[in-house]
Amino acid sequence: MGPVRTCVGCRATGPRSALLRVVVRQESAANVSAVLFVDVDRRMPGRGAWLHPDPGCLEKAERRRAFGRALRVAGQPDVSAVHRHLEEHQEQDVVG
Repeated sequence: MGPVRTCVGCRATGPRSALLRVVVRQESAANVSAVLFVDVDRRMPGRGAWLHPDPGCLEKAERRRAFGRALRVAGQPDVSAVHRHLEEHQEQDVVG
């Protein structure tokens, strides 16, 4: 089965291949807001959080403020890049 990870949204476990890895990047020293990025290759440095590629899981993770805790950042990071990634892949699934 391979490595098992826990989704920060629904808290269900699953194989690493079925979940998205999300990492945080600080924008700059002046702007202390953290921004989340989807680590498509699962190789970016730093701490990662795992999420099912499901908008429902993303919504649950935001509501529970799970990204801040899982990634050990103060406050709620910007998740707009994760929303875009999920929307793009849902559109591709519908078309393809």
